[in-house]
Amino acid sequence: MIKIVTIIGARPQIIKAAALSRAIKNHFSKEIEEVIVHTGQHYDENMSQVFFDELGIPAPNYNLGVGSGSHGIQTAKMIEGIEEILLKEKPDYLVVYGDTNSTLAGAMAASKIHIPIVHIEAGLRSFNKSMPEEINRICCDHCSTMLFSPTATGYNNLIREGFNPNNKKPFTIDNPGTYHCGDVMYDNSLYFGKTTDNSQQTTDFVAEENFILCTIHRNNNTDEPERLNSIFRALIKLSEKEEIIIPLHPRTKKLLSVNLESETYNKLINSKRIYIIEPVSFLGMIMLEKRASLVITDSGGVQKESYFFKKPCIIIRSETEWREIVEVGAAIIADADENRILEAYRKFKEEKNISYPDIFGDGKASEFICKELISNKKQNIS
Repeated sequence: MIKIVTIIGARPQIIKAAALSRAIKNHFSKEIEEVIVHTGQHYDENMSQVFFDELGIPAPNYNLGVGSGSHGIQTAKMIEGIEEILLKEKPDYLVVYGDTNSTLAGAMAASKIHIPIVHIEAGLRSFNKSMPEEINRICCDHCSTMLFSPTATGYNNLIREGFNPNNKKPFTIDNPGTYHCGDVMYDNSLYFGKTTDNSQQTTDFVAEENFILCTIHRNNNTDEPERLNSIFRALIKLSEKEEIIIPLHPRTKKLLSVNLESETYNKLINSKRIYIIEPVSFLGMIMLEKRASLVITDSGGVQKESYFFKKPCIIIRSETEWREIVEVGAAIIADADENRILEAYRKFKEEKNISYPDIFGDGKASEFICKELISNKKQNIS
């Protein structure tokens, strides 16, 4: 049996980890033991516990309770705590997801004590190094032993950066293995999408379809008044055509009265067609995505989920890691630009033949990853 230590630190990682934990439980329980470490990077007892309960994820074996702080302080505390756990548990692999400080800390801690790193969501690039996430992705990829990319674009990014696609097992940090395996979030969306029609996670606003679903959370959108005003001016105009639901984090909700111009803020709070609601769970979000007519978001995860459920997406960022959904015409990058947002909406409403080709795998990426971990370990033993 092989032992893996899984590092999670933010709610999206909890959701991603659910796919691998489910695959281990259902298909590989006699071959893989999983130890889960929650760094506490983003941890709220009530909200985080909902995700664990709802998605059937085993409770973390460890919680470092790091909390918020500057990038340096937060990452340093995580490295210290993760290293201590790794020395105690002596795993065969450390598994990390995505691009958070928890991902970077796990990779740094494991690489220094020669524990092979498995990076799920490897190869993603926004090509914007002013984003902390971009630095985290690059650093983690280049000290990983096994890199699992959800898309062909991500896989090709790794090859361009010098990874050799012809490396043979056993893989090591100096002989890494790269894979285009599909997306574990697609696994989750297919699995949990079957349950949401009966979900109790509902609101008074979703009895009917044909509403716009909008999520806004990135600091450069919420904290910069010019960008936030431009986004909400566009939303107010779009609400004349369709109702809009915005699950909004309490912190962002408070910033509306601070950063929005008085005219825009008054129109927003008096609107009968824009509903600002509390954040919803993962299953609640899936239900909203399935019923929406269109999605507007600055979230990478929501961009993908809109694609999974065949809903056009307007991206309110200047770039995206998920170039494929833009290239096939299922998403448009509008940034925080009122006119571009309105134009993107018009284009989608006029386009009747948006295609959603299978670019995120077959829904069995987690099983594939488990098989490869087992296979590589056997090669090391032999």
